[in-house]
Amino acid sequence: MRHSKHKYKLGKPSHRKSLMRNLAISVIDHGRIKTTHTKCKATQIFVEKLVTLAKVDSVHNRRIAFKKLNSKVAVTKLFAEVGPKFTERNGGYTRIVKLADQRVGDASKMSYISFVE
Repeated sequence: MRHSKHKYKLGKPSHRKSLMRNLAISVIDHGRIKTTHTKCKATQIFVEKLVTLAKVDSVHNRRIAFKKLNSKVAVTKLFAEVGPKFTERNGGYTRIVKLADQRVGDASKMSYISFVE
């Protein structure tokens, strides 16, 4: 059975993996990014798992995060700034805010994804 096997259709699997990696690095670096609504929803799952991992600072967790992000700068910022901010919170580290404006070229729905303060 294919229960709970839903993935967001964001291109081919190798492109999807690098897209999620790049979007997650951007969210960690900037705190908030603007992208399409579907990409925001897919990125939210990826980033929240990383923040849960970053709440406990250990070598093993850093290696797992580096394996997923492949960026030393992003992993350092994740464990130094983002993870300790959410130690008391049990989930829901990011929020998605829909925008009224659509993208000019193809009229796709746009959203912001950001960390909860």
